[in-house]
Amino acid sequence: MTVLLKILQVILALSVLIVIHEAGHFMWARIFHIRVDKFFLFFDIRGIKLFSTRMPWFVKLVPSAAKWETEYGIGWLPLGGYCKIAGMIDESMDTDQLRQEPQPWEFRSKPAWQRLFVMAGGVLNNFLLALLLFIGILAGWGRNYMANDSPVYVNQLGYDMGFRTGDRILLYDGWAPQDFMDLQADLARRQVRKATVLRGADTLDIYIDQSMIGDVLNTPGMFDIALPFVVDSVMAGGPNAGAGLLRGDRIVAVLGERTPYLQDAQKILRLHPGEEVPVGIARGADSLSLPVQVDSLGRLGVFFRNPSLQHRDYGFWEAIPAGCAWGWETVTSYLKDLRLVATPSTGAYKSVGSFVAIGQVFPSSWDWLQFLYILAMLSIMLGVMNLLPVPALDGGHIVFCLYEIFTGRKPSDRFLAIAQLIGMALLLLLMFLAFGNDIARLIQ
Repeated sequence: MTVLLKILQVILALSVLIVIHEAGHFMWARIFHIRVDKFFLFFDIRGIKLFSTRMPWFVKLVPSAAKWETEYGIGWLPLGGYCKIAGMIDESMDTDQLRQEPQPWEFRSKPAWQRLFVMAGGVLNNFLLALLLFIGILAGWGRNYMANDSPVYVNQLGYDMGFRTGDRILLYDGWAPQDFMDLQADLARRQVRKATVLRGADTLDIYIDQSMIGDVLNTPGMFDIALPFVVDSVMAGGPNAGAGLLRGDRIVAVLGERTPYLQDAQKILRLHPGEEVPVGIARGADSLSLPVQVDSLGRLGVFFRNPSLQHRDYGFWEAIPAGCAWGWETVTSYLKDLRLVATPSTGAYKSVGSFVAIGQVFPSSWDWLQFLYILAMLSIMLGVMNLLPVPALDGGHIVFCLYEIFTGRKPSDRFLAIAQLIGMALLLLLMFLAFGNDIARLIQ
């Protein structure tokens, strides 16, 4: 059921993004009176369609559809979608129409500045959708954040790089990170060479081995928040409802072993499911020992305090500039991610994923907040990716339009067709890389 829900979320999210993106091209094409032959969600390879407004049953149901200039439909291959604009060389590689005399309603007959708007329309829609979603999330739910004022709990990779549990990260190459939850991502994106940390009462520098940046991208949980195990409340009906634990108790030892942080206690408790174990507790100025019951999952049935997690609510008018700032922050972060992917020495290309990787980021139960947030992030990613100056992407077409605007020379149809083929080959290689990485991760 969980896998099915994730698949449905991926299909729904990608369908929304594809329709919104292609609607941007469609809208600007119609504004400039350019004919749009087809508008399809997914690809109808070899003419196989799940739905089309040209299907006889639909024409019988809606007779006016027979006169519609544009065919709307759903293809069978869920790897994207397209808007087939008359007189334009696109992924369909339909060059037959280019052998005819240009018509006034064709893309190629319009001035370069109009073609530029048509090609940029999809990306503009993606960015606009993301901004609206960010604004809506802030206005409706607010935003949780974790100030970077807590010590870290490191995994093996963090330890190998020189960090220690209890360190508080102060600076990355002289820059002060603000959000604790972005510490690992910032370390990779900025390709940090020197981290300054507070360890006990001492401030010291850790020099980062650049060959490990790829591992930082592919190893989740490098920095967790080092939380003292302070009881906030005891679960009613839980295994320790009457064990004597009180709000404010700090568990400092389990089975006689010192546990300065929550994670230390959890590691021991997981080794004793269903058992009764003694724990050392600091209660105010007193120290005492209590027997507690561990459930079958290695938990005590208590809620603990997380003093670093903070929440901010936004009014509607406050949410607009904050949402725009959040969108810009996301764009710049993703550009840094792409720079890492394009640098083979970092090994960041191993983190590139396909629909399988996308599916893993969706929650296992339906959550509107998470879905809308992921949708906004994917919309930013789709917009940025399409802006890359690669033939077959919108960015490639935009570059050709800008070249024509500034030089007054229009690339030949033959050149555009060859460039489109090269771009499609590059995208195919990227797709193979993404699927290959996903398969490797599943095997591992």
